[in-house]
Amino acid sequence: MGNNVNPFPSMKYISKEYFCDREYELEILKRSVKNGINTTLISARRLGKSALIYRVFEDLEEENHACVYVDIYDCAKLKDFTEALALSIFTKFPQKRGIGRRFFDFLKNLRPVISYDRLTGQPEITFDFAQPKEYEHTVRNLLHFLDNQQTQVVLAIDEFQQIAEFPEKNVEALLRTIIQTLKNTQFIFSGSKKHLMLEMFNTASRPFFSSTQTIGLVELQEDRYKAFIRQKFEERKRSIDDEAIDFILSWTLSHTYYTQVICNSVFARGKKKVTVEHVKQACDEQLTLNQVNYMQYRSLLSPIQWQLLVAIAKEGLVTEPQAQAFLRKYKIGAASSAQKALTALLDKEMVFSIETMEKTAYRVYNVFLMRWLERVF
Repeated sequence: MGNNVNPFPSMKYISKEYFCDREYELEILKRSVKNGINTTLISARRLGKSALIYRVFEDLEEENHACVYVDIYDCAKLKDFTEALALSIFTKFPQKRGIGRRFFDFLKNLRPVISYDRLTGQPEITFDFAQPKEYEHTVRNLLHFLDNQQTQVVLAIDEFQQIAEFPEKNVEALLRTIIQTLKNTQFIFSGSKKHLMLEMFNTASRPFFSSTQTIGLVELQEDRYKAFIRQKFEERKRSIDDEAIDFILSWTLSHTYYTQVICNSVFARGKKKVTVEHVKQACDEQLTLNQVNYMQYRSLLSPIQWQLLVAIAKEGLVTEPQAQAFLRKYKIGAASSAQKALTALLDKEMVFSIETMEKTAYRVYNVFLMRWLERVF
């Protein structure tokens, strides 16, 4: 892409040119695929799981691997999963040659309804089977179709923890049984609900127990992110102060999505020399633009949940949410009530936990929301 393109995409993966670091994780994933090892990839949302997968795909496809990505975040039952899997394969490969042509011929035998969105032109695939078992057979057939191609296949299933919440209670066992029969397909199971993912892959009674290696993503190292940001400005004949970059990474906690959004906004302003004041203006603008969304959260939470959310935001990181000093400082009430509120905030993904060898800490999930709360309240 040319120098006029904003080098800080925040909504989708473009190419390796716009991808920062993750060299260690990239190497592990590629090595695992080539050596027949399935991988579980876990991190908080918007920390770069999907971008890392597409980055891995970019290298693997240069070596003639067939790579398919399916996001099942919106899937609520096996029917949804089946349609999402079929659609991902359908849209991945051109229909006029190779795998695409073979898949189109194969798909017709499954009796799908293929339509196209009138606004976007994007294809949609639906199945309307009378018997639930037919969805199981279809998933089995789709995976075996991929496995029977004359190439190594990599299938990444994003937000994989969703299958644990399907009304059909046998989906984990179904997939595990199918996967054990495949010879040419490697899997990347990624998810953002850490406790569910760990339960699925670390509990001895669950079908996927000890079937993969696990990679946990954390925030990028600041020195590497700092060098990347500076480089992207310099490639476009611009400059950005060290103080400005330090402020960005501190304010966004080096969280990939929020850092990219701020850098994108700063770059879009067109300044030849970016200072910390320009960055602060971009941060203020983000909070102003999102304020209407943040204000509605108050009506969606109970008073104590809201008070606890504000308290965690203002503290930044809380290690003892039931400590009397913390409860008194923010007028939260009894420790038992605080624990119930914390559980609710975790379930609603308003707050997430960070585990270390020594302790568990809690932080507001949305960094922009956190900055707005600490400013307004």
